[in-house]
Amino acid sequence: MTTYDEWTAAHDSATVTVDDHEVEMAYRDEGSGEPVVFLHGIPTNSYLFRNQFDAVASEHRAIAPDMIGYGNSAMHDGFDRSIRAQEMAIRGLVDELGLDTIDFVGHDLGGGVGLRYAARSPDAIDRLVLSNSVAYDSWPIQTITDLGLPETARETSVEELQGMLDALFRDTLLGDDHDEAFLEGMKTPWASEEGVTSVVRNASATNTSHTTEVDPSDVTADTLLLWGTEDEFQPIEWAERLEGDIDSCELVGLEANHWVPEDRSAAFTEHLTDFLS
Repeated sequence: MTTYDEWTAAHDSATVTVDDHEVEMAYRDEGSGEPVVFLHGIPTNSYLFRNQFDAVASEHRAIAPDMIGYGNSAMHDGFDRSIRAQEMAIRGLVDELGLDTIDFVGHDLGGGVGLRYAARSPDAIDRLVLSNSVAYDSWPIQTITDLGLPETARETSVEELQGMLDALFRDTLLGDDHDEAFLEGMKTPWASEEGVTSVVRNASATNTSHTTEVDPSDVTADTLLLWGTEDEFQPIEWAERLEGDIDSCELVGLEANHWVPEDRSAAFTEHLTDFLS
């Protein structure tokens, strides 16, 4: 099993432009063939897809960035971290890597980015996979709204935030036998004062207007919804609405909570690789 340190040691970095700000974006890039971009949500990072990444990279070019403000990417103040900004950053990375049409796999906020990208540039995404994605006005959840209060950055210690995140994942992952390497990988990027401030800035940038302003019926990509049926954050009713609004769309429910790529790793990978083949 790849550790978080091994995962980040394989990162490359590119400079992307967001609202005239140059921002460093870390990413993994392996394999060859049709490019598949993976994008995580909050408060995770690209390590979320560690199990799916290798499987996809065996047949495709797999690219897994850390969103700006997350993981190994830039965390300093001075740039927007909203879904709108993350879409700009991903477009910048796609341009930097010289890619044309891509396949896109997004979870949580990353799914919201993919939804915007596919609706606004229908010819740019061939196949779209959304997993427990934000959409419409389904978000932000109260936990993220509370995390995004400015005083949280000033009043929360590194140790307190680490405890909060540990409890969040342990309480919402399926079952009780959790992969400790996964938990460490989700918490480690935030284990500094800069990390505390950055995750609060990320949470405060969650803007519902950035999904309500796009129309999912504009998506022409073949779409697969891999959805955890037990999700308390993004219930499956939102997936059912997406399935009704996107022309070429299939919904697959998996017995999982919100963190589907981790909770149901083997099933997620199997459905994903079959869809991309």
